Amino acid sequence: MSTAIHNTNQACCTIPPVQSDYQPKGTFKSLGDFQKVYVTGPEKSDNAIVCVYDIFGYFPQTQQGADIVASSLNTTVYMPDFFEHDKPFPASKYPPKSDQDKADLQAFFGATANPPAAIAKLTKFGNHLKSQGAKNVGVYGFCWGGKVVVSAAGENTPFSAASIIHPAMLSLEDAKKLTIPLGIFVSNDEPEDEYNKILDVIGKKSFASLNDHKYYRNMFHGWAAARGDLNNEDNKREYEDVYGKLVQFLKKAL
Repeated sequence: MSTAIHNTNQACCTIPPVQSDYQPKGTFKSLGDFQKVYVTGPEKSDNAIVCVYDIFGYFPQTQQGADIVASSLNTTVYMPDFFEHDKPFPASKYPPKSDQDKADLQAFFGATANPPAAIAKLTKFGNHLKSQGAKNVGVYGFCWGGKVVVSAAGENTPFSAASIIHPAMLSLEDAKKLTIPLGIFVSNDEPEDEYNKILDVIGKKSFASLNDHKYYRNMFHGWAAARGDLNNEDNKREYEDVYGKLVQFLKKAL
C-alpha cells in the first residue's frame, strides 16, 4: 500500500510554517472608528482584507492566521478590536459548564458582542478602507465573527468576498441574501443540514464558480482561532489546511 500523501490544497505548500509558540508579526494602530486594529502585511497593497475574530478577541492563533493570509497574498490584513470598550468573553468559561456561565455568554452576545452593532461597525470599516484606496476588500471571520461577516455580505456590501470559518449561528437566511462569493469552512460542531442547504443556495448564485467550502468532520468549533491547540498534530494539520484554502479562495475571489 502506498504511503504517499497527495495534497490537493496548493496553498498548504506555500503558506508559512505554523508555530505552536507564536509571536504575532503585526502592530496595533488606530484606524477608522476603531482605536485599536491589529495590522499585518505590507504597509500598502492594492486590496485589503479584514478579519473578525471570535468572542475571545485577540489570540496568537488568530493573529498567526492573519499573518499567514497577509504574507501569502502580499496584502494588508486588518483585525479591528470590536470589543475595545469592554472585554472579550473569558476562554475559561467556554464551553459554559454552569447556569451562570450560560447566562454570562447570553449576556455577552446581547451587549458587548451585539451582532447588529458589530455588523454596522464592520460595514463602516470596509467602506473606510475603500475610501482610502483599496480596490477590493475581502473579509473573513470565526465563530461569532463568522455571523457578523456573512451578515455584512448582502446588498450594498463594501466587500468583494467573504469567508466564514467554524461560524456560529449558521443560517440559510443569511446565505440567501449574499451578493458576493463565499468560502465556508465548518467543523463537526456546526449543523450539517444547514451547511448543505447553504451550499445549495450559494451554488445557484451568479458567483457560484468563485465559492469554496469544506466540512472538517474531525475538527471542533474553534480549531482555527482562539481555541485551536497547535501542539496537537491533527489540529495543526487542519489549521494549515483551512488557512491554505482561505488564501486560495481570497486569491481567486479578489
